[in-house]
Order: sequence, then C-alpha cells, then structure tokens
Amino acid sequence: TVTSVSYFIEIKFRSPTMFRNQYDTDVTVWSPEGRLLQVEYAMESVKQGSACIALRSSTHAVIGALKRSVSELSSHQQKILDIDDHIGIGIAGLTADARTLAKWMRNECLNYKYVYGTALPTGRLMTDLADRHQRTTQTYVRRPYGVGLLVASFDKNGPHVYQTCPSGNVYECYGSAIGARSQSGRTYLEKHYESFGECGKDELIMHALKALVGCVSGDGELNKDNGSVAFVGKGDKFTILEGDDLQPYLDRLELEGGTGGGNGAGDEEEDDDDDGADDDAMET
Repeated sequence: TVTSVSYFIEIKFRSPTMFRNQYDTDVTVWSPEGRLLQVEYAMESVKQGSACIALRSSTHAVIGALKRSVSELSSHQQKILDIDDHIGIGIAGLTADARTLAKWMRNECLNYKYVYGTALPTGRLMTDLADRHQRTTQTYVRRPYGVGLLVASFDKNGPHVYQTCPSGNVYECYGSAIGARSQSGRTYLEKHYESFGECGKDELIMHALKALVGCVSGDGELNKDNGSVAFVGKGDKFTILEGDDLQPYLDRLELEGGTGGGNGAGDEEEDDDDDGADDDAMET
C-alpha cells in the first residue's frame, strides 16, 4: 500500500541517523566501535570551555586561565578555585560540575588534615578524583562530569601539575593546556618546557601569560579583567592573582613584546567567533 511504501522510504532514509545515535542514549552502552559516546561528548564539553594553562618548575606550579563573560552586563566567571593552602584547580567545561568537584576535594583535604594533622598528599587526592570520575562512566543513573581540571599543588615531593579528564584518566605533566583554542598555548609549553625547571615564581608566571596570549580569541587581548593566574610553591601558599594584582605582570608582558597589558573590559565578549553557543552561562 501507499502507507507501507511511505513508511519503508522513511525508515530507509532515516536509518543511518538512527544507527549513529542509538548507542549514545546511555553512558553504559558500548558502540560497535568500542566507544562510550556519552563520555566523548563530555570530553567535547571540556574543549568548548575557555582556555586554561598550567606549568611547573622545580619550586613552583602556576595556573593561568582566561575568564569568560556571558554578556557585557555580567561579571567574568571564576576560572581558578582554591582547594587548600597547598593545592588549587583551573577549570574548563561546565562550571557547576567544577564547583561540585571542588567542594568534594575541599572536604577530602579537610577530613585528612583533621584525622592525620597534615596536608593531604596530592597523588592520593588525584587517585581518588580519578575513581570518582570513572564511577560516573560505569553507572547508568549518572552522567560523566563535563569538566576538565588542571591541578597545581606543592607537597613534600615538590610541585605537581595534573590534568584530569571526564573519562577518569589523570595525567601528571610538566605543563598542559585545555579548553577552546588551547593548542596555541600547548605549542608554547612544548617549545619551552625544558627551561621551566630553573625558573623562579615570577618567570613562571610570565611563561603562563605568554602561553595564554595565543588562546585569546579574535582581536581581543589579555587584560586584568579576563585574565587570572595562581601560583603555589616552596614558601608560598596557593594564591590567586586577578585584577590590579595581575596588572604588573601584564605591563611586563607588554614591554617584552606580548599583546597583554590592556586595562579595558569587554575584550572577552568577542569570544563567540567560533564557539557559537559556548558563551552559555553553564560553561566557562
């Protein structure tokens, strides 16, 4: 009949789309290629957040981040969060997920300090964090965290930089960059990482800003409103530099030939050139 033929034609032309999507309705369903599509979608969320960079020397670890403003009437979203005196995180992805993980990490540090009277070793916290990420990829009632973290810390073994992934993978590294347009920052880190070991705190902050400059979108420039830097190291608690505290480093960057140093607000509002809807308030 005509109805049967129409139904057959509709199914025939729709089936490729249906086949492509029928394995991404639940995080516990494997695709025929051996992939967990929901986890990959969460990793895409990290790529759409604004850029975040971390690097370390033999004495300090530094995080640099671009803050995003969803409109000219709103403030810039926080990109760097402190966890304890010896540890902090930079985020790319869903802000709400990052706040949830940050709260859990703070509780872990507080509980460990209460029981043992000393700071929680970073490696132990990262192992527990990886397990927490992984559990969401193996339970159908949960979804993966849509955020990637760059963790900077200092403990008895020295400074550390870790990168986390929604899949549950955690990497310790000399430096890393995540988020939108982070490839430029990653290229800078790969080119100069061998010289980071002997850098002091101020030099390491300058390297972070130089790597961050290439991640700014369009004709915008890095300034005290859309930039954020944090450091931790030997003799220094985790400290966040923003606004006027960051301006001296931006002035130095401009003198050294960088493109930072601007005092104006609003450069980051041009951030929608290739992200489309990424300026949604959920993402940072």
